[in-house]
Amino acid sequence: MFGADKGTANLLDGKKLSIGIVQARFNEGITDALYQACQAELLALGVQEKNIAHVKVPGALEIPVALQALAERDDFDALIALGCIIRGETYHFELVANESGSAVTRIALDYQLPIANAILTTENVEQAVARQTDKGRDAARVAVEMAHLLEHIG
Repeated sequence: MFGADKGTANLLDGKKLSIGIVQARFNEGITDALYQACQAELLALGVQEKNIAHVKVPGALEIPVALQALAERDDFDALIALGCIIRGETYHFELVANESGSAVTRIALDYQLPIANAILTTENVEQAVARQTDKGRDAARVAVEMAHLLEHIG
């Protein structure tokens, strides 16, 4: 939501964190922009490039299985899901959006591992392009903040 008040985070030091990113290739121009913004923000927050793992999968429905494989390695402080689902003329949009989103949440809960979900769900390409940079950056910030939060809670 444009103009939303996201509040202020205090836990955005990524120096000691290891982050895994799973990016869908479907709508690759948009997901590449999401990844570039996300990676740039992670680096700006202090995450070392060697501590950022990047995996590409075919589409949004394949993101959860790759997230689960990364979660099982127990090497990461947080994960990030990057994808783009654009509404078409069939029910397929709802299926992909609902199933991918639900699976990402389930993996985060099952593994008690923060996953920043930046799988865009938009009506058209223009909406996706308008969100790709901000949502990529937001995903990086969410991952770093939630990694610290869970460390402090646990």
